[in-house]
Amino acid sequence: MESLGHLFTDRALLDLALTHASVDGAEPNERLEFLGDAVLDLIVAEWLYVEHPEKREGDMTKAKGWIVSRKTLADAARDMGLWEAAKKGRGLEGTTPSRAVLANLYEAFLGAIYLDGGLEPAKKFALMTLSTYLVRGTRQADEASPKQALQEHVQARGEDPPRYELLEERSHLHVRAFRMAARVGGQTYPAAWGRTRKEAEGWAAHEALLVLRSQKARARTRRSER
Repeated sequence: MESLGHLFTDRALLDLALTHASVDGAEPNERLEFLGDAVLDLIVAEWLYVEHPEKREGDMTKAKGWIVSRKTLADAARDMGLWEAAKKGRGLEGTTPSRAVLANLYEAFLGAIYLDGGLEPAKKFALMTLSTYLVRGTRQADEASPKQALQEHVQARGEDPPRYELLEERSHLHVRAFRMAARVGGQTYPAAWGRTRKEAEGWAAHEALLVLRSQKARARTRRSER
């Protein structure tokens, strides 16, 4: 993990950050996850404020929501190999973790860096591991929201507006998570998680758009081959 730019002085913090709640008899990383969540919000908010003075509060809020989303943090944790390095219960060895588990692991690792070295090392780690997502998130803020884009896509086909269904809700310590799916024309599209219902609806709309646009592209290809 030192290759990520932080050499831990307190190795116990590193061990704790990588200890999943499924490990029997060991303190889990949940408190570090709580801390890392707050630290990440501060780091990303400051980055947006300093790097994008042209953005208004609403745009920065939208960008931050995308950057610190479960999907983004899960992708970053996966890129780093955090799950492979984590200590987990026997039943989880060789399994594929959910986005929520990976995102929580990222936050715990960030929280450990903050306690070990302070805000600057934590900031260095976050900005390095999320560099691609920082840029992408600011672009997302300038584009139509996934829900708006899905509504326009559906209306163009003459169908009723999409509906969003709550499939699952979880609550653990300070974290709440919602699993939502978009339903269009009698079809339910792949579900997505979010820390609020609004965020989950946005990601559900994103998943639906991916499917619909893929279907549209395939139909266009078939027509061109005739």
